[in-house]
Amino acid sequence: MDNVEKGSSPSVHSVPTGQRHGAAGGKLPPPPTRMIAPGDKLPAVRPSISSDEESEESAEEEDSRSKFLNAMPDTSRSSRRSPVLRCHKYDSVQVQTQTHSAIICAAGHVYVAATGHHVKVYDLSLSESPILVLDGKAVGLKELKATSLEFCPAKGAQSKGRYVWIGTKDGHMLELDVTTGQLTGTRLSIHLSAITRMLRHGDAMLSIDDTGKVTIWTPGATGEDLRLASAAGRNTRITESHGFVGIFGGKLWTSAREATAPGTRGPSVRIYDVWTPGSPTRSVLPTDQVGTVTSGTILPSDPDHVYLGHEGGFVTVWLLATDDGLPVCEEAMRISNSDVLCLVGINNRLWVGGRNGTIAAYSVDSRPWVMTNNWVAHWNSQSPLPLQKIAVDPYSIDKIGRLCVYSVGRDDNVKTWDGFLGADWQDAELLKVEKSFSHFRNITILFISWNIGACKPEQLSGSKENSSFLYEALNSVDSPDIIVFGLQEVVPLDKANVAKFLKKKKGLEGASSTLHSEHRRWADKLVGAVAFALPNHRYKLLYTKELVGLLSCVLVKDKELATTRDCAAHTISRGVRGRFGNKGAVAVRLLMDDTSLCFLNCHLAAGHRRVRDRNADAAAIVEHERLFPEPETLDETSAFVGGGDGTMALDHEIVFMSGDLNYRIDHRRDVVVSSVQQNTYQSLLIHDQLTKEMKTNVRLHTFMEGPITFPPTYKYDLHSTEYDTSEKRRIPAWCDRVLWRVRDPTRVEQLHYKRYEADVSDHRPISAAFSVSIKSMQADARNRVKEEVQSQWSVHERRLLDNAREFYTRQLVL
Repeated sequence: MDNVEKGSSPSVHSVPTGQRHGAAGGKLPPPPTRMIAPGDKLPAVRPSISSDEESEESAEEEDSRSKFLNAMPDTSRSSRRSPVLRCHKYDSVQVQTQTHSAIICAAGHVYVAATGHHVKVYDLSLSESPILVLDGKAVGLKELKATSLEFCPAKGAQSKGRYVWIGTKDGHMLELDVTTGQLTGTRLSIHLSAITRMLRHGDAMLSIDDTGKVTIWTPGATGEDLRLASAAGRNTRITESHGFVGIFGGKLWTSAREATAPGTRGPSVRIYDVWTPGSPTRSVLPTDQVGTVTSGTILPSDPDHVYLGHEGGFVTVWLLATDDGLPVCEEAMRISNSDVLCLVGINNRLWVGGRNGTIAAYSVDSRPWVMTNNWVAHWNSQSPLPLQKIAVDPYSIDKIGRLCVYSVGRDDNVKTWDGFLGADWQDAELLKVEKSFSHFRNITILFISWNIGACKPEQLSGSKENSSFLYEALNSVDSPDIIVFGLQEVVPLDKANVAKFLKKKKGLEGASSTLHSEHRRWADKLVGAVAFALPNHRYKLLYTKELVGLLSCVLVKDKELATTRDCAAHTISRGVRGRFGNKGAVAVRLLMDDTSLCFLNCHLAAGHRRVRDRNADAAAIVEHERLFPEPETLDETSAFVGGGDGTMALDHEIVFMSGDLNYRIDHRRDVVVSSVQQNTYQSLLIHDQLTKEMKTNVRLHTFMEGPITFPPTYKYDLHSTEYDTSEKRRIPAWCDRVLWRVRDPTRVEQLHYKRYEADVSDHRPISAAFSVSIKSMQADARNRVKEEVQSQWSVHERRLLDNAREFYTRQLVL
């Protein structure tokens, strides 16, 4: 900064939207892949601390695993909002279900649950407590140990969802009228062992015990409703020890909890035509080896396929309409790193419950599938709890005028959800007309990113390239409203400095004075550079945050301070065991008007071959939970997206990711160096790892990047224009980047993307400037539009209810 005279500002280069890498158009299309689902365990961090030089020697990761992970569903635009359905007076009920069983059924406001030696009936329109409790004495039995429950079919509206059949551990069957509390039918010892399943199909019921005996119950006389006292029963048999049972396409599907030999297809699925005596059993196999079948369903929007959920996170897809009538497995999809415990098709979404307490909804129309929703459904005070059951209540369509989905978890709670995800539909409609109730204005944001290689502030002197770098960068755009500095390797990333960071994090005495001193000196240097380069404007240092080698400084023009609120910062360590900050990110969040902004200063895994580690770092950073506190000003006119509350990076409308992302060029060193020397380096972009990952990778695909019009910024000899001439002779690369993600691409325009020639580090610094459209919402106008959208939703929901009623009638469950 010394001896620099103020000169004219460099010309501003405007980048047309259509030339950007990544998505373009009205809405960002979701990326086709991801590696981790929200709620899943974050990627494993590196096993040991190593220098960048040591990282270069890392073993090559297997391409097959990367391709496998990339086939998992895209979750980049999933909504975190819980689609809670407020259709009862009491919407969350505490029930003590039998361990790992979730024996419960529902019809409108009425829920019937088996709890130990009792059967409890709840009417959620009246009370959160049971309106009826049955025990063995009440039904004339020594004990009442219910092992299955289901409402029996009926023709009249008043009788539907009125009579519930109870199967017991001792093989007895009971019929209960839930409206009067009277026992209306008893069949003692109809089975010789526990009745584990009861299924409703058309005007019939099936009772199944754990020895494989199946009794098909039909009305005693033609035209009558099925009632237990007068029902006619016919017996048949299926295999014993069935872990899964369901009716699809009019056939009974079963699968046992049996181990599949390694390297073989399985598990087997057996299909029975129990309605036709003497019909042979048919067996089918999935296309690949997958886990035990846990659940199954048919999607209303895709009635020709059956979807089976498996342990190990798989879903298999089976075609029903085949020439010989035998279903065929078309594909096996890995959708999660944990087991699929329950599965149900609702409208045009596949709802999946897992061990991490979440319910995820998938659109299966594209390949890979797209996760549209993901929320924590069941938890206790310490952690999420596994799902035990997700089910649709088809009776709710007519009884309460909503499509109610209920779930049961290990928290012993029954939760009810909106099967049509109406809040998401309304949000999408509001977004279409956002301009009618919002005022937009443009601000300019300048990013300056540099891996400084542990150089000192005073080293920016001597040559013009060093002494004038900050001045030129700060004047690369006219008086930016926000300036974001992101430095990497402020101190050497050795074990000593990492240890100091850990002591500081724990608050130990004398911990990190050296680290703090180096970061403070650089922060002072940057603030002073702003004051010198932009003397006609006043800026406030809004936030400075450090993580070992990382330093982020965010400055805001004084005139914008009144519109800026809810500022917060956090660090994400990606070193060994997630504790060490030699790699990771510093995240800063702020709200300006009604637009949320998130700035991520990142230093990802080093090493030419460690693409998957870099991808995992990026995913862990943007997926980090509770990154920020919930904003104090969060209200109806929230500035966040995807059902988020501002606690995660991707909750924000506009996200910038910059820093030493460490992606390399997959080409020979001599070719890369020659291309730079001949000024033909644009041809190298097709070999750039980040460019390739942005086309396919889970989190990176939704980010955009402006055209790269400068040579690779890494790795140089110090004080030289020569790329690495050391023994390792590293391949030059565009390690230093600035990416952005926004729901509406027209709201961010890149003004320039350039590098500078300061040579005191092995990286060259870069800058990027953006014109960003931020919004101010008019609350009254928005509320009026929202009321109109809610009216439109009411009409649309009635249409969806009609379609759902027709589907469940065709499936013979309503």
